[in-house]
Amino acid sequence: MKIIVEGCAHGDLDTIYNSIKEIEEKEDVKIDLLICCGDFQSSRNYEDLKCMAVPPKYLNICSFYKYYSGEKKAPVLTVFIGGNHEASNFLQELPYGGWVAKNIYYLGYAGVINIAGIRIAGLSGIYKGRDFLRGRFEKAPYDENSKRSVYHIRNLEVFRLKQLSKPIDIFLSHDWPTGICNFGNKKQLLKRKPFFKEDIESGQLGSKPCEELLHLLKPKYWFSAHLHCKFAALVKHEDNCITKFLALDKCLPKRKFLQVIDVPHDDNETIEINYDLEWLTVLYLTNHLLNVKNVNNYMPGPGCSERYDFTPTVQEKEVVLKKLNGSLMVPKNFRPTAPAYRPNTPVKKSKKAKQPEAKLNPQTVEFCECLNMDDPVALISEKNGVNLSLDEDCDNTTFVDDSDSSGVSEEFHSALESAIITQEKILKKISLPEPKNKEQVGSTEVAEGDSADSSQPDGGEAPSTVDLKVCEENKAPTSPKRSMEATVGPKKFKRRNADIYTNSNDS
Repeated sequence: MKIIVEGCAHGDLDTIYNSIKEIEEKEDVKIDLLICCGDFQSSRNYEDLKCMAVPPKYLNICSFYKYYSGEKKAPVLTVFIGGNHEASNFLQELPYGGWVAKNIYYLGYAGVINIAGIRIAGLSGIYKGRDFLRGRFEKAPYDENSKRSVYHIRNLEVFRLKQLSKPIDIFLSHDWPTGICNFGNKKQLLKRKPFFKEDIESGQLGSKPCEELLHLLKPKYWFSAHLHCKFAALVKHEDNCITKFLALDKCLPKRKFLQVIDVPHDDNETIEINYDLEWLTVLYLTNHLLNVKNVNNYMPGPGCSERYDFTPTVQEKEVVLKKLNGSLMVPKNFRPTAPAYRPNTPVKKSKKAKQPEAKLNPQTVEFCECLNMDDPVALISEKNGVNLSLDEDCDNTTFVDDSDSSGVSEEFHSALESAIITQEKILKKISLPEPKNKEQVGSTEVAEGDSADSSQPDGGEAPSTVDLKVCEENKAPTSPKRSMEATVGPKKFKRRNADIYTNSNDS
């Protein structure tokens, strides 16, 4: 299977997909799967941007909303984990993973899936010791503290991943495992990033929990992002197993943010996402450990009076499989839970946008009902005296039907027709003075406005060189033409990225 790995996406899906297309055409290959290692920024509208912990100059709507609304569809199956710059309110709706758009799948706080025999695991967020033991207490709308703590990893997810016994092919994390730089060219890394030296020497560069998972699970590949540079390492474990580690840069011109790899897969299986039975059973068995309080929460261990080893037995996995009616295929049940951004949104309206209230996601509700598990968002709301219910009007956004060759959905035409009829009724009620020259009177027309597919895709030049070997670089288009909306303004990027962390110190 041809898999392309991406570092920090930062919402620029148009550039990423355009780059993939250019690689396919240049090398005459077909990319089967795109993996993104965090900072995906699945912002659907300005309300989502208010839930993102970044400096104001980085609050750009970018291009995800086009894929969320159905204006575009991801041309390649896409799987991603969360980072520390996300629309956390949206991702919090999907704690166990789910579709954020057609063909784009989020792994959840932590998750394991199977794609044509390839087992992919991931851990979303970054490590901060002060929040590691706490429960999942955050709920939108967030204050300035919870806006950041919501994307900090928790001990429950790490504990669950440690219960896995079967081999992992690919593991994804946003921040690097602590000590990984000792297995690669550290001298070259410090030449490019000299300000890493102090953190490396103090053992603070990276995530301690990820380091533990690296040496426990021993995956064949481990991919990360976060530090905005490319770095490769080869980790040889005590039993001589090898993990190939690769960190990639963020999506910008002339940055090393893409990498193509070949991973053997089962040719008899279709390339689609399936649940991992062992992982689902671990979730089911540890549901009682879920905590939504802002207090330290400790996982069971040797010497305690309760069960602490949740590696599933055959019988336990059979119970879970029966709950799924024997099928592990992830249902393609994406539904919108908020309206998508519209390019002609007035600037005044964007400035008045506020954080939305917490919502239930129908995908999570269905998943939890099937496995008899708890939805953290529902538990948090109940704790605060609010009983959430599914929003029956969550489909209030424009979607494009795959079979509609015109590029505009029937729902859009219906909404447009309704708007025209309403406007005609209003015009009939308006009393206008008689024109001076009746012979010059023409028929009154009602403007339809912009169609759902009026936005043009971003352009870009083809990469100058592409190499499919594991540690060779893939470059972005050297001069991408970004079509930025008037309400956002042109993007400005600096060559150095240190200031992106100034607000939260979450580097």
